Amino acid sequence: MKLGVFTVILNSLGLEPALDYLAGLGVKSVEIGAGGYAGTAHCDPDALLASDRKALEFVEAIRSRGLEISSLSVHGNPIHPNKEIAAAHDADFRRCVRLAERLEVEVVTTFSGCPGGAPGDRSPNWVTCPWPPDYLEILEYQWRDVVIPYWVEATEFAARHGVRKIALELHPGFVAYNPETLLRLRAAAGPSIGANLDPSHLFWQGIDPCAAVRALEGALWHVHAKDTGIQEWNSRVNGVLDTKHYRHELQRAWIFRTVGYGHTRQFWCDFVSALRLTGYDGTLSIEHEDSLMTAREGLEKAVHFLQDILLTQPKGAVTWA
Repeated sequence: MKLGVFTVILNSLGLEPALDYLAGLGVKSVEIGAGGYAGTAHCDPDALLASDRKALEFVEAIRSRGLEISSLSVHGNPIHPNKEIAAAHDADFRRCVRLAERLEVEVVTTFSGCPGGAPGDRSPNWVTCPWPPDYLEILEYQWRDVVIPYWVEATEFAARHGVRKIALELHPGFVAYNPETLLRLRAAAGPSIGANLDPSHLFWQGIDPCAAVRALEGALWHVHAKDTGIQEWNSRVNGVLDTKHYRHELQRAWIFRTVGYGHTRQFWCDFVSALRLTGYDGTLSIEHEDSLMTAREGLEKAVHFLQDILLTQPKGAVTWA
């Protein structure tokens, strides 16, 4: 396994200063934003696609520091009911796929997206319950008319460009938010669809990330390392479906935390062991969204915490039986 960082947390630094900083911390791989919500602070896809020289220089800047690219991130909502937003995010996705082909990057990370509840809607509609029956009708429309047709075509486009690992981050607010919905989409759109598993989005849903890893065996393309703290003084009263802004830390049912500040070392040992048991030996990409710490403090604490936990050598042989 490799310790990685999602470099958007260092957008205030240029690419090369960010790479120097991460290499100095002992990081081995980087996840680079290439459009969508992730932005393009460290990567200008149009420039890299237009110039072989710039593409080679970009790759060399990373490789020369002993790093590799774990994924190009283009998190977005390409099936947004606002056609302008959908078109922009879809264009970003396709440009990112072409860039992955150019740079020989195996994984493109994004979201599954969320459409409206009916034709003509302008806002996404994320369904969280089956009754009244309107909600099941919304789900049927979304999956049949929007979600599956889009991703069938999108995976075919990606395959034509040599990209066969589209890692959809399981994130509430989008149609693929847990193992069941991810596997439903994979069954409909093909084996290029896999998960970008971020435990932080599973914890507050009541999902055991280790159980999720086992359920996604063979369909796990990328992993984020981010924690969540459940604040039971609030969740016991109002549950975990919390729409308060992330700034209101003390009032929320849960908040994102740096790894080790939401769950114990034992959990993270169990998590990397579950990844090894199911055949995932790729990157754990640290994503920092802990508002109780500065970016650098949170990132450095996460790096030091995980360096002692990741399994960096090959799986051992059973020589005692």
